[in-house]
Amino acid sequence: MAKKKLVYGIDDRPPTPILILAGAQHVLTLFGATTLVPLIFGPAMGMSTQQIGAFIGCVYFAMGIATLIQTHPKLGSGLPIVQGSSFSFIPPIMTIIGAYKAMGPDVIMQYVGGSLIVGGLVLSLLGYSKLIGKIRRIITPVVIGPTIMAIGFTLAPTAIQFNAANYWPVSLLVVVLVFFFSLCSKNKYHNIFAVLGSITIAYLLCFALSLAGVFGAEHSAYVNLQAVVDAPWLRLNIFMPWGAPKFSGLAIGAIAAGFFCVMIESIGDYHNCAYAAGIDDPSPDQINRGIGAEGMCCAISGVLGSVGTTSYTENIGLIGITGVASRHVVRAGAVILIILSLVGKLGALIATMPSPVIGGAYITLFGTIGALGIQNLMRADMGSQRNVMIVGFAFLMALGLPGWVEPNQALFTGALGDTFGGMIWAVMKTPMAVAGILAALCDSFVPGTDEERGIKSNA
Repeated sequence: MAKKKLVYGIDDRPPTPILILAGAQHVLTLFGATTLVPLIFGPAMGMSTQQIGAFIGCVYFAMGIATLIQTHPKLGSGLPIVQGSSFSFIPPIMTIIGAYKAMGPDVIMQYVGGSLIVGGLVLSLLGYSKLIGKIRRIITPVVIGPTIMAIGFTLAPTAIQFNAANYWPVSLLVVVLVFFFSLCSKNKYHNIFAVLGSITIAYLLCFALSLAGVFGAEHSAYVNLQAVVDAPWLRLNIFMPWGAPKFSGLAIGAIAAGFFCVMIESIGDYHNCAYAAGIDDPSPDQINRGIGAEGMCCAISGVLGSVGTTSYTENIGLIGITGVASRHVVRAGAVILIILSLVGKLGALIATMPSPVIGGAYITLFGTIGALGIQNLMRADMGSQRNVMIVGFAFLMALGLPGWVEPNQALFTGALGDTFGGMIWAVMKTPMAVAGILAALCDSFVPGTDEERGIKSNA
């Protein structure tokens, strides 16, 4: 199967300037989605602007620590995979917010922290006890493919409706530049920095047009640096910034749905990251360590006042686009994230990125993610009617079922109770969970050979 030629392999260490810039490219790739999560939760909790800024810093810091752990060959999977704030935890945490909103944002975050600590420790135990790797035969390409397709293609509204459509000329400029730098240019450095270069050019253009008065303050592509001026230089309150964690059955039960989704997504991400990096499929031990590390990282996030973290599919797409699969580059990005979390003005500068610029990057990255799912299916026998039906069914349900489930939460909580029903509701409204569960059930129970399912004979 043809793969994009790698510029730097998983163990390669690029020269320091490239190491830093390529690491920064990973940060710019993930910061939009990562910042979006606290921007969703903060207003919902009733946080002030200053609290939201501190919350973003907490998320960056936890993500940096989590990425260093996950990329360590002994503690984590050792794959060049970034850890970021997970969309899978949005429904469960919104449930926690609804339950404790009257108590204020600090108390809500204490319950969120407590639930992440308990859930993270359980997931870490499942991983490091080597239980997760034993289900490797269940998580086949027929399961991983539609799951990753659901992740990439169901993010289309995030890329287009909420970002790119705010101002198409800038978004399309980013798309054109990414295509040119990554596919048309023969310059190695253009390939390596395709996304970073495209974002930077578009940002500088928006800044220049803002200074010239072409973009007014209300324009979606307007760049306002006042937030950088107002931001503090250092953020030092990093350990339990919201207070000591609190524990409740409701919060822990709700967050379990998020951990379930994260586990399925991450196993698929490990396979796709290994493929993008040009190495063999992850071994059971790698999967165990990876899931164990994710649980540990979520528990640490709870202590650091952040939200749950998981592997970031966007950055796997970046590996596919640039051909840079070095874990050293990803670790450099993690260090940059930690610095950003502590230096308030640097984080504020990144947060000034206009949404149309982010939208253009997301169009290329999310499309690449969805295509990675299709690419993964090529390892199974897609000439088989069995596989065609399973993948089509799982993917169609992933696109359609969550839209029906989301407004019908009362049906689940009324029949199954607030905690358990809320968990089932949160899982079924998540496209990647729907795709993964249905594909796994069908692939496990519908007769098929190992060759059809894409399982290696030595698996």
